[in-house]
Amino acid sequence: MVVRLKNALLIADVQNDFCPGGKLGISDGDKIIPAINKYIKEFSKNKLPIFISRDWHPKKTKHFKKFGGVWPAHCVQNTKGAEFHAKLKFPKEAIIISKGMDPEKDSYSAFDAVDSNGCEFDNLLRIFGIKNLFVGGLATDYCVKNSAIDALKKGFKVLLLVDAVKGVNLKPNDSDEAIDEMVRRGARKISFADLKL
Repeated sequence: MVVRLKNALLIADVQNDFCPGGKLGISDGDKIIPAINKYIKEFSKNKLPIFISRDWHPKKTKHFKKFGGVWPAHCVQNTKGAEFHAKLKFPKEAIIISKGMDPEKDSYSAFDAVDSNGCEFDNLLRIFGIKNLFVGGLATDYCVKNSAIDALKKGFKVLLLVDAVKGVNLKPNDSDEAIDEMVRRGARKISFADLKL
């Protein structure tokens, strides 16, 4: 008897500040949104859980340059920059998980995130009985990579949506190296044509 493994979709941080024109705009970061929307539509059609993560920083956090961090201020709670990009389309039953609220931590991974009730992402996945996590979004070399690696460490299978990720690339090869690292640790690369739910 074949047991059908349970699948969930994680879309990381498709927020205004990470898209062109934002405080930390990723070149062509918005170009992956049509691909992301196709995945969302497919998971929604199959009644599978969809998680949308977001950076949700306080105004003062060690994550920002002004307070000793690496990054300019971005995705500050309740600002336009923290809103999801207008072209990102997800159903009302999608679960928004927020990270970066602790001013003492960087929180790149969705596994640092909680839902509106304070339930941690890891617990949510276990409640749903998820085995396979399909991961896309921004940025390949930070939140996508950290989320994928944490998922693998926690025993989930990770399918990296290579047509639905884009990186910051502080160094030119950062995204390629991040993908190599995820694959080396056990993630599998797929694109929409390969999707089987």
